[in-house]
Amino acid sequence: MKSRLIRQLLLPPLVILLMVGLGMAGFLVSENNGIRTLSETGERQLELHARTVESEISKYTYLPSLLELEDSVSHLLTDPDGGYRQAVNEYLEGLNRRSRSRAIFVLDTSGRVQATSNWRDADSFLGEDLSFRAYFQDAVRGEPGRFYGIGSTTGEAGYYLAHGLEEHGKIIGVAVIKVRLDTLEERWQRARLEAFVSDENGIIILSSDPARRLKSVRPLTPQIKERLARSLQYYWWPLNELQPLARETLADGVEKLTFPANSENSQGKPREVAYLAQTRRLADTPWHFTLLTPLQDLRRESMVQGILVGVAFALLTILAIAWNERRKVIATRLAAREALEEANSQLERKITERTADLRASNERLKGQIRERRHAEQTLRHAQDELVQAGKLAAIGQMSTSIAHELNQPLAALRTLSGNTVRFLERGALETASANLRTMNELIDRMGRITASLRSFARRGDDSGQASLEKAVEATLQVLANRIDNCRLHRQFDDQWLAIDQTRLEQILVNLLGNALDAMAGQPLPQLWLEGEIQGDKYRLRVRDNGHGIDPEARKHLFEPFFTTKPGEHGLGLGLTLSASLATAAKGTLSVEHPAGGGTAFVLALPLVTPPSELAEPL
Repeated sequence: MKSRLIRQLLLPPLVILLMVGLGMAGFLVSENNGIRTLSETGERQLELHARTVESEISKYTYLPSLLELEDSVSHLLTDPDGGYRQAVNEYLEGLNRRSRSRAIFVLDTSGRVQATSNWRDADSFLGEDLSFRAYFQDAVRGEPGRFYGIGSTTGEAGYYLAHGLEEHGKIIGVAVIKVRLDTLEERWQRARLEAFVSDENGIIILSSDPARRLKSVRPLTPQIKERLARSLQYYWWPLNELQPLARETLADGVEKLTFPANSENSQGKPREVAYLAQTRRLADTPWHFTLLTPLQDLRRESMVQGILVGVAFALLTILAIAWNERRKVIATRLAAREALEEANSQLERKITERTADLRASNERLKGQIRERRHAEQTLRHAQDELVQAGKLAAIGQMSTSIAHELNQPLAALRTLSGNTVRFLERGALETASANLRTMNELIDRMGRITASLRSFARRGDDSGQASLEKAVEATLQVLANRIDNCRLHRQFDDQWLAIDQTRLEQILVNLLGNALDAMAGQPLPQLWLEGEIQGDKYRLRVRDNGHGIDPEARKHLFEPFFTTKPGEHGLGLGLTLSASLATAAKGTLSVEHPAGGGTAFVLALPLVTPPSELAEPL
């Protein structure tokens, strides 16, 4: 009786202690497993985003060395008063616009800016003394200058790449290009990614959270602070330290950090946010990329797992206690030996039946597992076949696209080469020279066509700007041998459109070439180019007086490989590619069938401001 009372008093606290202990153990095990899983996933994300940063900071490295090829730059550095400064300014201005950099400037060996791309601006770098900058000091010694800092003139942060300009083995000046890397921060913010890049000084120079930018990830010694103040690398920024509330090192380059949040909890205390921080050094730079993965959801799930483990233990304990009490009651009632033996025999019979049922169920489960494994292998094989078919289709489409796009320039080259031979035989050297220059332009155009096809395959976002007048002139030049007998009506204005120049020429060559093919049997072929502005787009209508398109063929006009021409005269990709190029430029390509006969294709593209009216970037 006394032992029973002791068990009743000690059992509830013991069960509660075990439940709390198992819950804590479940929480810790679940959290550790979750962190391990997040770490493995984060390693892939870390590698992916780190390579993106490496690609962004290295794509401009070749630009400063290009200035060694420009004679006017070397003339300016050897003779600053020789009148070459304006020519170099304009050259740098054009190069800066084409490369989409922030600024390009040239310094002499004393560190003074002799020419710059922003020479038109009020805060131009022209005449500035930048000899104190580390990138100039490295470049003037013949070493690559790499530097991230805040501009002393504009107060704008940027990444500087410097290269020593040599002449006859001697450095005569330094070429510097300044680029901005804030596009990386915008991508991280759009992707809801928490990450930052710290430089060789431990200063965060890029961050998805603006509050962390230009803070130190490690304590700065007074010597480092003094050196940074002298170089004005970060201008007069205070460079406070980013201090976590807690730090735990899990592995090499992997830490668990806790930072204070901007909000407060229900008790009015500052909230804490825990992160899994994974750091990797960026190639070819002393910078480090750090990926922060929030652990709030993981901790919440781990707490739920711990609570479930504790509750499950409590339920099992209650069931065990109940079962024990029931066993005692049954033992008391089964006092007679015969009743106990009967119960035992019944129990054995039930166990035998249950064992047979379990064996049958086990066999059925094995059969289902075999069937599912076979289905999984079949699915994997089908997926591999689909991937291979996709690869072959992409290769075939690229080959036919290149063949179709090069058809028109090759035809023009064939005609011009024949004419050039005849002019040379007649002694008409000037006309032959003009033909050769035209052939050279067509060859350049073929190169641009292949480059634009590669760009189109990558689905890039570099739409560019194109002059409609220049595109029409280039198209008429390619089709000159076919358009001589056609009367051309030009009723359009020269507009600047939001599309790459070469792509616009591709579309016009396809449309005008199709119109000329449609008017092959007309005694008086006529072609109309009619343009008008509709809202923010320009609408160019290419109309002919040909035989038109029959109703059945109209249904398939923009389908790939559909053509009404003989096989040797077309692949059926012209209108498909033209419509794709127009769509990529946020435009449209449609067809009309005038009541008077013929066919009219309507190309609508967004308008842009001419390049001369654009504000020059700093």
